[in-house]
Amino acid sequence: CGWGILCVGCFIVSGAQMFYSGGDSARDGGTVLIPTRFVWPYGGANVSIIGSFTGWTDNWQMSPIEGCPTVFQIVCRLPPGYHQYKFIVDGEWRHDDHQPFVSGSDGTVNTIFLARESDHHSSVQSPRPPSGSNMDVDNENFRRVVRVSENPVQEAVPMLSEADFQVSRYRVSEFLSNHTAYELLPDSGKVIALDIDLPVKQAFHILYEQGIPMAPLWDLGRGQFVGVISALDFILILRELGNHGSNLTEEELETHTISAWKEEKLHLSRQMNMAVRPFPAHLIHAGPFDNLKDVALKILQNGVATVPIIHSSLQDGSLPQLLHIASLSGILKCICRYFRHSSTSLPILQLPICAIPLGTWVPQFGKPALQQFAMLRPSDSLNSALKLLLQAQVSSIPIVDDRNSLLDIYSRSDITALAKDRAYTHINLDEMTIHQALQLRQDAYSSFEFSSQRCHMCLRADPLHKVMERLSIPGVRQLVIVEAGSKRVEGIISLSDIFKFLLS
Repeated sequence: CGWGILCVGCFIVSGAQMFYSGGDSARDGGTVLIPTRFVWPYGGANVSIIGSFTGWTDNWQMSPIEGCPTVFQIVCRLPPGYHQYKFIVDGEWRHDDHQPFVSGSDGTVNTIFLARESDHHSSVQSPRPPSGSNMDVDNENFRRVVRVSENPVQEAVPMLSEADFQVSRYRVSEFLSNHTAYELLPDSGKVIALDIDLPVKQAFHILYEQGIPMAPLWDLGRGQFVGVISALDFILILRELGNHGSNLTEEELETHTISAWKEEKLHLSRQMNMAVRPFPAHLIHAGPFDNLKDVALKILQNGVATVPIIHSSLQDGSLPQLLHIASLSGILKCICRYFRHSSTSLPILQLPICAIPLGTWVPQFGKPALQQFAMLRPSDSLNSALKLLLQAQVSSIPIVDDRNSLLDIYSRSDITALAKDRAYTHINLDEMTIHQALQLRQDAYSSFEFSSQRCHMCLRADPLHKVMERLSIPGVRQLVIVEAGSKRVEGIISLSDIFKFLLS
């Protein structure tokens, strides 16, 4: 979001004060004219602007932004001072509720105050529009937040208008709508499916040995893929079978087939708190010719991490072929690859993540938390970590010290490390600490190079394109935002956060 209508130049903002530090201006008969961009992002067939600077007689035609036909703009060179204006949309006089406005005998009009040249370094009082304002500076706009406290001055961050956000989202949506899941298929590779009648213990070991977090399930009797089994299933299984604190035995896992577990899981789902997302009762999948936007929305709306890409050449859907396992990271990789050499077409790519409504952040002192932010200490029990993974509905949890500095992360997929040397048979979930679980994970994966086993971090000043590239690495589902130097945890950005933002 931006401030609305702004003069070209660099602004220093503290509270509601703006300091103009120079910019593109022109002199016409000794008068300074300041280029100012006006934006109408609410659609229409014919849009123009009229105001005190046109004498309320002439209306200046606005043009739709390329690639976003519902957003209209115009750049006007205006003299310093106080101005009023309105829009004419398809013959009707309109004003923008998201911009400063006043009501009087002439009706409701928007307002703007532009500083005189002599005031470029003086304080100018300017009402601050609410978030979602639709007008901004017509160049590379930078604001510097100055804190009159012991906190250090933050780096300058670029700010974009709502129109720029809409243009970026429109182009991402258009790209995803015009490309299919077929493009996600690698040139070579393997996909693993498990029989529904396989014992849970064997499935547990297969996921560990193959280094995969999930696998589709095949029902031979029905000749169909009927679901998936994932690390989340094993978290539920281990907690359910060990809910009395006893060690798990191989016999207990051997007597549970995957099909029997799925039936029990449906029962557990009905018993769980309504605040927790219910588990999908059927297989969420996509076809190779489904567009990438539909695939991404299917993942988001169903709260799953991946969807199998299944193709059948027969009309009744029989003899299905498992082609690929699609994930948000694979779709994000396509976006990064496509826009890598045309970043100007996506203005938001250069924004630092702290300037975007993105992710979950540690609540500031004295302010309520909008979302639950989960962190754990190394001395906490493994059972508490597994419980939190379920309750918070997250894929990983930061492990921090007493100063909230990041030490490591514990992910859902780390549960498969307990399959090494049948560790699940001689541990107690309440007695094992997270520190011990992390050591066990390191031993289990010492011969592997899974990116999911590494701690992925970013800084609040990192640009969005860098964060997106990091999240497009296979196995990386979240980035922990840390403070430079101290590594104090400041927030988390997940793959789903990125796509919810881009497709909103």
